[in-house]
Amino acid sequence: MNPKADFYFNKGKWQEELRQLRKIVLDCGLTEELKWGCPCYTFDDRNIVLIHVFKEYCALLFFKGALLQDAERILIRQTQNVQSGRQVRFTNVQEITKLRSTLRVYIYEAIEVEKAGLKVPLKKTADYMVPEEFQQQLDKHPGLKKAFEALTPGRQRGYLFYFAQPKQSATRASRVEKCLPKILGGKGLND
Repeated sequence: MNPKADFYFNKGKWQEELRQLRKIVLDCGLTEELKWGCPCYTFDDRNIVLIHVFKEYCALLFFKGALLQDAERILIRQTQNVQSGRQVRFTNVQEITKLRSTLRVYIYEAIEVEKAGLKVPLKKTADYMVPEEFQQQLDKHPGLKKAFEALTPGRQRGYLFYFAQPKQSATRASRVEKCLPKILGGKGLND
């Protein structure tokens, strides 16, 4: 146990569930760290699982869950845009107790995935649709295209997701217009 993570297990609604998950994960020989404000468990400095809480549930997140067998069909893809991570969600201690041995199997499989150096094949930025409203601006302003291409792939995808979300063209265009200075300044959406 890492004392820096102790606070996470002593607050809020999911205390007993979190303690049970912590015990299961630590029994698998992983190292407990604190990353992104959550307990993160590593093997040879590589992230394996993360424990985190939400309003409606607590969860065990497998960083490369997309590569796991998931024979029990318990892994959940949080959103359509998540490529690698998968969660197992819990709303009570009984669910964790019932899946204790299955979780251990999944954790050991995740460790083997890391040992083997397997990688999730991620979509490239070019695989994402560029909303028409943004494409029009790219066509009009060569400097914008150059600035956008200079951004990291993650920042590029962040903008493309943000621009594509609204259903109405006017809202998409407004978002694009609002973000032009940030893109031209070499900043990501949340920088």
